[in-house]
Amino acid sequence: MMQYLDYTFFRYALAGVVLISIAAAVVGSYIISRRLVAIAGGVTHACFGGLGLGYFLGVSPVLMAALFAVASSAGVEWMSQKIRLREDSAIAVVWSLGMAVGVLFVFMTPGYVPELNSFLFGNILTISATDLVVFASFALVLSAFFAWKFKLIVAVAFDRDFARVQGLPARMISYVMTVFVAVCIVLTIRLVGVMLLMSMMSLPMMTAEVFCRRFSSMVWTSAAVAVVAGVAGLFAGAATDVPCSAMIVLFLAAFFIVAKAGSSLCHKK
Repeated sequence: MMQYLDYTFFRYALAGVVLISIAAAVVGSYIISRRLVAIAGGVTHACFGGLGLGYFLGVSPVLMAALFAVASSAGVEWMSQKIRLREDSAIAVVWSLGMAVGVLFVFMTPGYVPELNSFLFGNILTISATDLVVFASFALVLSAFFAWKFKLIVAVAFDRDFARVQGLPARMISYVMTVFVAVCIVLTIRLVGVMLLMSMMSLPMMTAEVFCRRFSSMVWTSAAVAVVAGVAGLFAGAATDVPCSAMIVLFLAAFFIVAKAGSSLCHKK
């Protein structure tokens, strides 16, 4: 299978998988700790509204999806804090509204929307050198912020109300992390698509939780799981002529099931 590395597009895909797997693991650890797995699905489906609007207006669908993602994630935080709407209810609002707007504008767009399937189901092999620069820049900024505010992020992730009572800038951390989540979602859409993105944002962290009890250990372990599953899924997809995004998610699910089953057997003994 090493002959695949002779192709530039495959090397780009491999580098993209590694970068986004690391970024998704970092923000996913925050999501899992906050018990906000559904926000990944909500913001992901809200992005569909931006995609539809971008196609309708003839502007960059990715840019419009990014704007919708940031607006929807910030909207969830605003609704939960300002109007006391439960976070799961706020997620349901942006989820349904984004999908409705997306369907509306895709229907109103003249002709056929050729790239829509790549956003829905992912197309890792279309990653370009420009995409890699964007991915690397995002991963660098995210890692720097995470290292800088690590203790605050942990405090907010596990008990935001207590962090606020202690006078910590919990609101600022919440908004910044939701923006990171939104941007990570937009960047990862090209890897696994709207339909499978939630798995990338949750399964590595759920696998890491089986073995880890400290937040820092969970971040590193989930990143390792995501990278291994991403690389294995990429090679397996190329070798079997199956969509790589589906193979990546299958590997992630398999790792979680094996880890959970192994942990259960050890506890029984």
